Order: sequence, then structure tokens, then C-alpha cells
Amino acid sequence: MKVMTFSVAITKPKFLFSQTQMVAFPFNCVRRITGFHYSDANRTLTCSAIAEPTANSDSGGVTRRKGGSSSLYIHPSLPQMRKDMLATRKKVYDFLSSIGIVPDELDGLELPVTIEVMRERVEFLHNLGLTVEDINNYPLLLGCSVKKNMVPVLDYLGKLGVRKSTFTQFLRRYPQVLHASVVVDLVPVVKYLQGMDIRPEDIPRVLERYPQVLGFKLEGTMSTSVAYLVGVGVARREIGGVLTRYPQILGMRVGRIIKPFVDFLQNLGIPRLAIARLIEQRPYILGFGLDEKVKPNVKSLEEFNVRRTSLPSIIAQYPDIIGIDLRPKLVNQTTLLNSLLDLDPEDFGRIIEKMPQVVSLSSEPMLKHVDFLKDCEFSLQQTRKMIVGCPQLLALNIDIMKLSFDYFKMEMKRPMEDLVTFPAFFTYGLESTVKPRQKMVAKKGLKCSLAWMLNCSDEKFQQRMEYDTIDMEEMEMEPSFDMYSLMQPNSYDESGSDYEDSDDDID
Repeated sequence: MKVMTFSVAITKPKFLFSQTQMVAFPFNCVRRITGFHYSDANRTLTCSAIAEPTANSDSGGVTRRKGGSSSLYIHPSLPQMRKDMLATRKKVYDFLSSIGIVPDELDGLELPVTIEVMRERVEFLHNLGLTVEDINNYPLLLGCSVKKNMVPVLDYLGKLGVRKSTFTQFLRRYPQVLHASVVVDLVPVVKYLQGMDIRPEDIPRVLERYPQVLGFKLEGTMSTSVAYLVGVGVARREIGGVLTRYPQILGMRVGRIIKPFVDFLQNLGIPRLAIARLIEQRPYILGFGLDEKVKPNVKSLEEFNVRRTSLPSIIAQYPDIIGIDLRPKLVNQTTLLNSLLDLDPEDFGRIIEKMPQVVSLSSEPMLKHVDFLKDCEFSLQQTRKMIVGCPQLLALNIDIMKLSFDYFKMEMKRPMEDLVTFPAFFTYGLESTVKPRQKMVAKKGLKCSLAWMLNCSDEKFQQRMEYDTIDMEEMEMEPSFDMYSLMQPNSYDESGSDYEDSDDDID
């Protein structure tokens, strides 16, 4: 038997390691003896350890048979583990299939190992109002734990003020929210929205309108879209209101959606600042598909004899006209008005230019207004001229029109042709404008047209009352839309909310 001896002695102040020995044994058996001695001036400590011998089949020690195991714990083989896992997963899949859920997309997703836990998840989703169809539309919901994922997220949304009655639609539109971490994913987005001047009380409504915003990166599309709008001319203090009314802007790419839309309107002749004011007032127009709606609608307007030079005024007055299903409306309205008034094609174009909202009027009110004018003993030709000159006659309150007409006929005692020449007379307030001005004109004994008397501001009218004669150059035959008025800054009211509570806000 060969013996190998190894010794080391190290001496330091106050410390002495006496000896560490390794004794060699026969090669078929390994035994290690370690001695440790420590001493200083006051105390002595000795420690030793002897390892139990380990022997092979020839040493006479613990015997291991072929195919056996020396461990008290038996670990299943990897193939067996995989087989058991597949069997368990198949049971879960069979359960899902039995209730109508297609599990095909769940391969690779971590799922509960028992049917009971899976049943709990499905029932929880059902209690939220989600159907089997909803789950099949996004089966990854089944990978969300009720306690770890669903409950914390829904509790947080509830604390923000998101109404429980909207949870179903919320999850149908953005089911991925259940995968989110409240602290890591949701809280930073909410803080970012508040930093965009969205009032805290409006945050839940913003989320209800556009839950997908909870999945956006803070420095991605959200920041660039807002920065571009401010660059166009949207007032920084208006951004909060704009995003509250139409938070979908936060998900719009500048290069693909917002900038092409703004450029197109600008090329039509709408000033850039006027476009900014339109966005402030009606931010949803940015959601009109440029190629799908806007460009085809502009082309349809031109086909129905609207002059291109009038397009800026039309869009500024009624921005919705470029986002609705316009062509069928144009066909219906031109057919109806032609049957009532025998319009020329150019006349219909002039009507649209002066009152683009006419494309959305229902037929019954228009019939009543045409009949009213005929009952006032206007001829077909006079009625056509009045409506082409002032299409607003098709939408005014008929009872108020009757009062105005009676006053014109009984008190003003003017010829009927004056109304044909200036049909906008019906658009002025009888008590607030027509009567006071008529009394002043009568008192001065002036002979003037209805347009000279009515189509001016109160301040301008007071100046006119100081004239000795009527200046014909000041005659304004008809009111017109002033693009400059649109370009003025919006008044900003810091009180109240820009958002009105309504159950219809969820699309």
C-alpha cells in the first residue's frame, strides 16, 4: 500500500495552523482525514472531519446493482416527464374543447396543470362578460392567472375610475391588458397621459375610448404625434382636450397618417393654421382615411359641380363631409331637389357650397320647407332662387319662419321680391335683430334693402344710422363664410371637463 503524506505549517502573529494531512489509502478506497488546529494566546480550538468511505462493487461497501439506484429519491426520466406533461395538457385541451374553445393556438403557452384551475379562469372571464367567441378571438387570455394577472389589472382600472360596465368592451378591444404589469406597464402610461394635460377625471374616459393606449411606448408614436400637432399650430394648452376627445391620435403615425392628411388639406387651399383650429375643434377628422374616404369624397364633390375654389370653405364649414359615405348622399339629395325645384346641375353645386350640411338633411324636413315657401305664394322659380341663394331655408324652424314672414308682410309691408332677393332674412332673430333695426330705419325714414339693414354687425349698423344717404358700395347681398374667423385662437375654459359622460362613447 502506497502512502502519500502532505503537510503545511503557516505561522502568523498569534495564530498557528498546526497541520493538515491527507493520507492515501488503497486505490480502490478513498478516505480523507483533515485535522485543523488553531491557537492564540488565550484559547485553543481543534476541529476534524472524517468523510465516510465510498466504495465500488469490489470494496465490500455499499453495493449498486446494474439498473438500480443508490439514491433514496427516484427521478423520472425526461421522456417520462414529457409524456406525463402531454397527458395532463391533453386533459386540459379536452376540457376546453368540450366548452367550445379551440386550443390550437395554446401550444407553447404555460397553462394550468389541472382542469379545476382552467375552469376557474374560464368562469372568471365569463363573469366579466366575455363569451367563448371572445376567448377564441384571443385565446392567450387563458394564459393569464386570475390572482396574479386579471384581478390586479382590473382593480387598478377600477381605482382609476374606469366603469365596471365598460370592462367587457374594454377587454374585447384590448385583451392584452391582462398580461400587463400594473407597476411596470400601466402606471407609467397613466402618468404620461396626465403629463399631456389630460385631467385626472378624464383619464378613465380616455382609457374607455382607446384602451390600446395602455400598450404604447412612452417615447414612441405618442410623443411624436403630439409634437407634430403642436408644430402644425395646435395650441399647446388645447392638447389635453384634443386627446381627451380623440385619444386615437396617440396611436397615429405622423408620416403615414397625420402629415399626409394635413398636407392634402393644405394643398386644397386651407391655411395651415385653419387646419390646426379644425383639429382642435374636431380632432376625430384625423381618423378619416385619406385614401379610403377623403380623396374620393373631394372627387365626388367636384363631380357634382362644386367648384374647386370652394372646397376649402366647404371643408372648413362642415369637416365631416370628407369622412362620411358621401356619394350616395349626393345622389339622393340632387334627385330630391331636382324633383322639387327643377334645379340645374350647377345650382346643386352652389347649394352645397353655401350649405354643405345639406347633404345630411333628411328628405321630410326639406319637403316641409319647400311646401312652406310655396304656401307663402312664392312661385316655383322664386322658391328655387331663394333656396339656391340661401340653402339654410331648408333647415330652419318653420314656426319661427312663419313669425318672421308674418312680421315682414304685416309690419314691414315690403314687396315679396325683397325676400326673393335676400332670403337670408329668415336667418336673423326676429326680436333681437329684425324688429329693433326696422324701427330705427323707419324712424329715420330711410329706404334701404334688407341686406343693407341686416347683413352687418350691430356696431356697423349704428354707424349706418348716422348716414344721410345710403352708400351703395356697402351693400352686401349675401352672408359668406369667413375663413379668417376659423383661424382665431379658441377660447380656453379651464373649468369643467371637455368630456361628456355617455354610455355611447364606447365604439
